[in-house]
Amino acid sequence: MCGIIGIIGKDQVADRLVDGLKRMEYRGYDSAGVCTIEGGQLIRRRAEGKLGNLVKELVGNPAPGTVGIAHTRWATHGAPTTSNAHPHATGEVALVHNGIIENFKPLREALQARGRSFESETDTEVVAHLVSEQVEAGLSPQDAVQAVLPQLRGAFALAIAFRQHPDLLIGARLGSPLVVGYGEGETYLGSDALALAPLTQQIAYLDEGDWVVITREGAQIYDSANNPVTREITTSGVTAAAIEKGNYRHFMQKEIFEQPTVVAQTLSSYIRPLEQTVALPQMDFDLSAIDRITIVACGTSFYAGMVAKYWFETFARVPVDIDVASEFRYRDPVLQPGGLALFISQSGETADTLAALRHCKANGQTIAVVVNVPTSSMAREADLLLPTHAGPEIGVASTKAFTCQLAVLAALAAHLALKKGKLSAADEHEIVKHLIEAPAALNAALSHDDDIAAMAHLIAPARDVLYLGRGPDYPLAMEGALKLKEISYIHAEGYASGEMKHGPIALIDESVPVIVLAPSGPLFEKTVSNMHEVMARGGKVVLISDADGIAEAGDGCMATIEMPKVHPLIAPLVYAVPVQLLAYHVAVAKGTDVDQPRNLAKSVTVE
Repeated sequence: MCGIIGIIGKDQVADRLVDGLKRMEYRGYDSAGVCTIEGGQLIRRRAEGKLGNLVKELVGNPAPGTVGIAHTRWATHGAPTTSNAHPHATGEVALVHNGIIENFKPLREALQARGRSFESETDTEVVAHLVSEQVEAGLSPQDAVQAVLPQLRGAFALAIAFRQHPDLLIGARLGSPLVVGYGEGETYLGSDALALAPLTQQIAYLDEGDWVVITREGAQIYDSANNPVTREITTSGVTAAAIEKGNYRHFMQKEIFEQPTVVAQTLSSYIRPLEQTVALPQMDFDLSAIDRITIVACGTSFYAGMVAKYWFETFARVPVDIDVASEFRYRDPVLQPGGLALFISQSGETADTLAALRHCKANGQTIAVVVNVPTSSMAREADLLLPTHAGPEIGVASTKAFTCQLAVLAALAAHLALKKGKLSAADEHEIVKHLIEAPAALNAALSHDDDIAAMAHLIAPARDVLYLGRGPDYPLAMEGALKLKEISYIHAEGYASGEMKHGPIALIDESVPVIVLAPSGPLFEKTVSNMHEVMARGGKVVLISDADGIAEAGDGCMATIEMPKVHPLIAPLVYAVPVQLLAYHVAVAKGTDVDQPRNLAKSVTVE
């Protein structure tokens, strides 16, 4: 996850900006930069690689000034080069940005048609030009930002500096966190309170859609309708654990709500939105020669692999075997020469999965790894490293790591299909288009959090819960059941909808809630038919669908959870949100330890 810090200070800020970036190194990054204002000039310093390179740049070329912004960046739109590093700037405006601007391509084309020149490949630079246009036309910084924000679609946190206004910074958030820090004669912006911890303990969290003008005297916050509002100022606390949780009750809750941002960042590392193509890291083998894939993973990562099996076979027409890592070696699998063995892990250190990886490597398989820790053992031993950019996941029950894994696997499936000649360039453009839509759809799914919380009491008393789904929603049903088991300690099972009549339907009575995942589409009618079989036997159904599906089949359900209508490709990412939120709120209702459920560890490093 990228990191943002901004300071309106009394003293020189460059060193303090760098210190704030250091506190966010845990998020991961591959370039960094600062911009200060001094003598009516924007002074920008950027560097590829680690913060040490930026420090060296600042030693040779200082950035004086008492006002500034800074950023650590994971390469998203564009390679990790100095020209793509933040802050991005025009003659009048500099800004830093976390997240993704989904509609940056038409905005960029319109700006270029109006004569604006770009120096980077990023989506962020579009925002700098849009704000700069307004300022150059005579608008105040506040009016300029107010005019630009409605033009942006996606998930973002912004911190903006203005050459002619060294007495203020403006921040904005939509689907990506941003906090305001209050000091003595100083005010700050940060991605989280951890970045601001050495500067202040007094912070306010911006709500969704808020934007803020900060000066040395304080901050004026506006909501999405541009009305002045007040947000509670709280004491952040002194421990990293307390700080990183922010204004969320649990890490799991925070990580669920980070998904629009981290999925955007992950997807942006695998797509070239200007060309509307998928781009994978360099590899020293021919992907088009792969005729069979073996997927190995554990737990939630295994369910991500099950979804990927549908994608690989549907798009690329490549057969896929999938195993839980703890069983893989013990069935003495037949490994086809020249096959691709794909391992999925959040930590990259899971003992069973690592042992399976080494078994496949010893048997001549090409090794690909989808992992959230690019320095992990699995990452170091892979032929093809496919990192997710979820940032640290503290909650034991995986949430944002799962959706980021799905994002990477969807991109890999599309790229493999193209290499195998099963997708045309037009098909690839269409897939990229839908992938770019995923963060906004995740935001829309999260907007139903209150509705899900309100119905959690219907599930909390149950001893048994069943989840049903067809196609890629079948693995989602199992993932939903796993989440509920992990943190609420309610027995739950996920089934393919059509399998209900082959045994599990015997469990149905009025005390067994049944969660049905059924987005409208080609499999909807069959899933609903199975749902009616449950209802006919007294089962209490919670239907998770879009507005069309709920309108057609919602009558008679105990509750419904409405999701945005999305393309089937990204439906597994979007429908992960309600099953995560449902498990979370049921666990809260039961009073369990959400972040550290009994008997579980974040990374299982023993067999």
